[in-house]
Amino acid sequence: MRQATLTTFRDLGVTPEIADALETEGIVTPFPIQEMALPLALSGQDLIGQARTGTGKTYAFGIAMLQSIGKPRKNRKKPRGLVIVPTRELATQVSEDLVTAAGKLGSRVLTVYGGRAYEPQIEALKAGVDVIVGTPGRLLDLVKQKHLDLSQITSLVLDEADRMLDLGFLPDIERIFKLIPAERQTMLFSATMPGEIVALSRKYLNRPTHVRAEHESGEGEATPQVRQIVWRTHRMDKIEILARLLQADGRGLTMVFCETKRACDMVAEQLDTRGFAVAAVHGDLGQGQREQALRAFRNGKIDVLVATDVAARGIDIDDVTHVVNYDCPTEDKTYVHRIGRTGRAGRTGIAVTFVEWEELTRWKMINQMLGLDFAEPEETYSTSPHVYSELSIPEGTKGVLPHAARSRAGLSAERIEDLGETGRTRTRGGRRRDEREERPARTPRQRRRTRGGKELAETAPVERPEVELVDAKTEETPAIFTADEIQAAGEPRRTRTRRGAASSAIEQALADAPEAPVKRTRSRKAAAEEPAEAPAATARTTSEEEVAQAPAKRTRTRRAAAPAEAETQVEATTDAVETATTTVTEREHQAAAPAQPARAQSAPVQPAPVPEPSFLSTPPPPARREPERIIPPSPFTVIFQSPDLATDDDDIAPSAATERKQQRRQSRGGGGGGNRRRAG
Repeated sequence: MRQATLTTFRDLGVTPEIADALETEGIVTPFPIQEMALPLALSGQDLIGQARTGTGKTYAFGIAMLQSIGKPRKNRKKPRGLVIVPTRELATQVSEDLVTAAGKLGSRVLTVYGGRAYEPQIEALKAGVDVIVGTPGRLLDLVKQKHLDLSQITSLVLDEADRMLDLGFLPDIERIFKLIPAERQTMLFSATMPGEIVALSRKYLNRPTHVRAEHESGEGEATPQVRQIVWRTHRMDKIEILARLLQADGRGLTMVFCETKRACDMVAEQLDTRGFAVAAVHGDLGQGQREQALRAFRNGKIDVLVATDVAARGIDIDDVTHVVNYDCPTEDKTYVHRIGRTGRAGRTGIAVTFVEWEELTRWKMINQMLGLDFAEPEETYSTSPHVYSELSIPEGTKGVLPHAARSRAGLSAERIEDLGETGRTRTRGGRRRDEREERPARTPRQRRRTRGGKELAETAPVERPEVELVDAKTEETPAIFTADEIQAAGEPRRTRTRRGAASSAIEQALADAPEAPVKRTRSRKAAAEEPAEAPAATARTTSEEEVAQAPAKRTRTRRAAAPAEAETQVEATTDAVETATTTVTEREHQAAAPAQPARAQSAPVQPAPVPEPSFLSTPPPPARREPERIIPPSPFTVIFQSPDLATDDDDIAPSAATERKQQRRQSRGGGGGGNRRRAG
């Protein structure tokens, strides 16, 4: 409760402008820390202030700083007051309190911290400021960029001084102390002030006065308005207990503290799936997301805030009724700051701490340092009866919030502010189910069959034309070829026949020999009787109708066909030749066809007597079946598949031992017979 010996701020020496601004906000009676610290601070002395959380320490040093600086001047652009805080959220809160107190003075207060764009802060510094509230990192960055000058600072305040002077911030604080004048007023304020921090602070203060409000001991005590409950729980059951606790009667805003960032995301995601309006705040989130969560929490759009110790320092939010230590704190100061988020400014609250079996030793040390009565926490599960009775939870409550009770708008209802954040892009770990992006469906894979690096359609084997039956009496005309085709025909072509060399020799011999017309006859006698009907220069081809009517017969032979020139001069002379068919490959057709017009143009064909049948007129041997050829992927290798010549009547081949036995028997039988014959 407030214990004030003086009635108003005016009695403490506060100027009417500041006192009127505070009365407008409903702040009339000062707290004990304000009564004790304000007279000393207004006189210009260095202070070490210590009081419980939520007792108005910000106004204790803020009013004195604003009053010592006075009203702003146009020719004064460099700051005169500097407040250093450990977290960004606390910097925003302290700035709001200073703006409230300086409402009628018109003092220019600037907040600088990381995560925001530099440009607005630099423009405000160029326009002129009176008081700067910021974190050490951004302050040093602005000094390094020569946008901030601390050479005219007259009042310096370290809020949460025990945190600012620990090993994490101490190097930066020492650099800042070197940048400000030696003659200044320095004030340190915190809820917990260990003895080693007080001894270290004397290095930077000038004959300071240590002010402790309502504390006879040197350590911070827990707020008496907070009802503390400590349970020994199991790790896998804590989320169930928390879900039932959040459905207690009369519960307002609730803060849940976790040890790690990953634990924050995990708890927030599980509570979201259970129907609670929840948000997470930790260091891995962008500044815009952190401020969005705090605004939604203050405005009541969410009622559960899961945070690390980044929100345990100085965050002042009204109507916080419950604080849950989901993970046991590491030290007594952390416990005091955590539970200090509730029961502020004379209100009451409930603080529940979960202690796991392996954390009992740590908790016993905290309990001893703070003088609590929870050395042996009660073993508790989500089904324990005392959970419902101590927290006023209705009987039959489960770990899922009923749909009828889900009345909060949620975090998505709070607009996220574009702060021009610097650094890498950060994402919220526990995104809600409606915010998760669905992966686009995968397009079906298009498979292409290739051979030799090319598509199968391009490298598919060309079907060879069927064997054409040529009518001997058909008269054909020579084809007409272009000059390019004639030149291409003269170039040597590679053939894949075994008798390619013999074909080229025959082709050369026929080219040198005189050409003579050849008559198509069925026999030698018919050839002598019938006159020559037409030259046979191109007797190889027939009309399309005749080819379509002729029966098709497809054969394969290893023997290479003769060139087209020899085919035009070779005719069947016997009945066997009449029924024989000549097969050629498509490549040999293309190689031999262009050679015909060249000779046709060189010399006209003259009739000549029918020559005697040469060796070329012998009937071809019967076609032999060629093994099926397997076309491999590589064009440089040819693989033949041998045909299966075995039949069902074949006997099984004897083994080597059986053959030796048979040879021995034959040799013995043959030798014995010879001796008997000699004897006879």
